[in-house]
Amino acid sequence: MKIGIIGAGAVGSACLTALVPRRGAREVVVLNRDRKKARGLVTDVQYGAVLSPGIEVRDGDYSDLAGATLVMITAGVNEKTGGATDRNDPAGRLRLLDTNVEVYKDIVPRLHAVAPEALVLVVTDPPDPLADAVRLLGHERVLSTGTYLDSLRFRFHLARRLNVNPSSVEAQILGEHGTSAVFVWSSARVAGTPIRELLEQSSQNWEEYCRDIEQEVRFANIAIIEGIGASQHGIGMASARIAEIVLRDERAVIPIGSYQPRYGVTLSLPSVLGGAGAVQVLEPEMSQAERQALQRSADTLKAAGARMKL
Repeated sequence: MKIGIIGAGAVGSACLTALVPRRGAREVVVLNRDRKKARGLVTDVQYGAVLSPGIEVRDGDYSDLAGATLVMITAGVNEKTGGATDRNDPAGRLRLLDTNVEVYKDIVPRLHAVAPEALVLVVTDPPDPLADAVRLLGHERVLSTGTYLDSLRFRFHLARRLNVNPSSVEAQILGEHGTSAVFVWSSARVAGTPIRELLEQSSQNWEEYCRDIEQEVRFANIAIIEGIGASQHGIGMASARIAEIVLRDERAVIPIGSYQPRYGVTLSLPSVLGGAGAVQVLEPEMSQAERQALQRSADTLKAAGARMKL
């Protein structure tokens, strides 16, 4: 199977280096506006790819995406370059939308012309309205990475506070991959035990605990950017895992962004993911407040989408 990556910047590079060891694809084609950059990335990675026999990594042009099962789009302005690193800015990643829509207006028609059946995975920020842009530009098979990485961060910080392995934590963030993301505390559990019960046993303050965790998760990207200049490796690994689920038709259930007719936008809900994309939504238990927050998140995304000039 063939995977395409459009964009050879920090995130595209991280997606590629995370994909190769998983051996899910037989061929990975990297495109970049400056092909020399794609060629340099491929030249670097191909030597390590010797350790993953059976995978061909190469640079290419749009015509080389013909027959691709999945195409990741990572191209566009990132948070640091686009000025989306202010913790007090309610727009957050949505500040990048206008600029990155222009990038997608060039990419999507060229991609669709050669690979109309490919499943597109939008990784560029803000991924949810950009997935809607892909759909409105004529390519309907599209997902956004959505809140998958946010949910992994949520699980990580919960596990660290509770001193358990993150794989034992069930916790999800839904809605927008951005400032209106919804932390679903009401269904967060460890081995079937609600997080709130575990906190009561340890005499921790619930409100303070929630506030601290949410701060760590919401601004993880900014903390990373302040340290290394770009938030790239986590999303690269999450994107590679999504690709693996699709290529293997695993029908795994993860929070991922897909168009939700009920809300009129792309946003993240727990979904059965496989070769055909997100084929079924499985909504978790939510409190009334969480459901209202999810509607507000949808409204935020809808308002952002309404200003797109396609």
